[in-house]
Amino acid sequence: MPLPLPPLRSGHSLRLLQGAAELFPTLVAAIDAARVEVRLETYIFDFQGQSADVAQALERAARRGVNVRVVVDGFGSLPLPRSWAERFVEAGVDWRVYEPLGRLGLLWRGSWRRLHRKLCLVDGQTAFCGGINVLDDLHDQEGPTQLAPRFDFSVQVSGPLVSQIEATMSQLWLRLQAMRDIRGAHLAGALHTLRESTGHTTAPRVDTLPAPNGRGSRAALVLRDNLRNRGRIERAYRRAIGRAREEVIIANAYFVPGRKMRDALIAAAQRGVRVVLLLQGRYESFMQYYAARPVYGVLLRAGVEIHEYSPSFLHAKVAVIDGLWATVGSSNLDPLSLLLAREANVVVGDEEFAEQLRQRLLRAIAEEGRQMSPEEYLSRPLRERILERVALGVMRLALMVQGKRYL
Repeated sequence: MPLPLPPLRSGHSLRLLQGAAELFPTLVAAIDAARVEVRLETYIFDFQGQSADVAQALERAARRGVNVRVVVDGFGSLPLPRSWAERFVEAGVDWRVYEPLGRLGLLWRGSWRRLHRKLCLVDGQTAFCGGINVLDDLHDQEGPTQLAPRFDFSVQVSGPLVSQIEATMSQLWLRLQAMRDIRGAHLAGALHTLRESTGHTTAPRVDTLPAPNGRGSRAALVLRDNLRNRGRIERAYRRAIGRAREEVIIANAYFVPGRKMRDALIAAAQRGVRVVLLLQGRYESFMQYYAARPVYGVLLRAGVEIHEYSPSFLHAKVAVIDGLWATVGSSNLDPLSLLLAREANVVVGDEEFAEQLRQRLLRAIAEEGRQMSPEEYLSRPLRERILERVALGVMRLALMVQGKRYL
């Protein structure tokens, strides 16, 4: 029986942040003001350009006695550079790697279950959630410097939701500690830590601050993992789309929706809702880039607008529905995110916040998107169609290896 979706709770102060140019200075300022603890989880932690500013802030915090804990994904992040490893050890930064790849790499069953969420918590007072890695917007780990920043978002939040973010980060940290104890043959310590991770989580060390404007914005933290929260993010999207009456705007980097999500979008368009998708128009990854395109046809025929973004890499995972419901997070609308990865989205029920995000999306669509017509889609070259089918087949095969099935 799936768990119900978390209710939107009032009392939050929210700040929308676009790209590393807005997020990193805000994040660094929060870390520099930390008095007790800083916790950070990210898929990619790089040390080039602006991302080094975040690393330096973590180092400064640890040197003044703040408890600094960082978890990075074992596939998304490169090994910690030796110079930074020495600096972090000397400063007291506690650095952990989630699920490092073994000898079989991605061929091992379970190896695709990555830590993809991007969360940061400071003193139990303020938190950050979104799609932005600790990676300079103009830096590409596998290619040349980019001419334009990635298109992505994060949200800074204070209020009741912060304690939920602390709870989920504490639980993951305790489980990583238990695995370290098991590898070190400290079985008693491992059992104690596992009981602690499932029985309770630590409370905020500093009282969580309510929104400064009284009642504040309504928001909820929606997680996806491979235990109790397997389908929550997708269900949150589908429920909001199912209730849409005027407009659905989704910007998503890797868009390969399953049948239920496609049906929800088609049903919305058929009942007169304007459904607008801003999707990746620039080649980044073979599987995600080409596997997305076979689903375009049925959506275009239903009247869904598809706009491709190509000035830079589109990395956003956001949506606005009817100017009232919005989400900002780490989850793509593809099976790797919706069936395998640990993800975190903030869902917001606030007209002012939703309108701010909506205007940024509409601007990107109008100024930097290119709309695909049904005729253009049908006339795409045979070579592209072959690559699309190969990519979709590779994705389905990868999911089969992981014991999942994509529809």
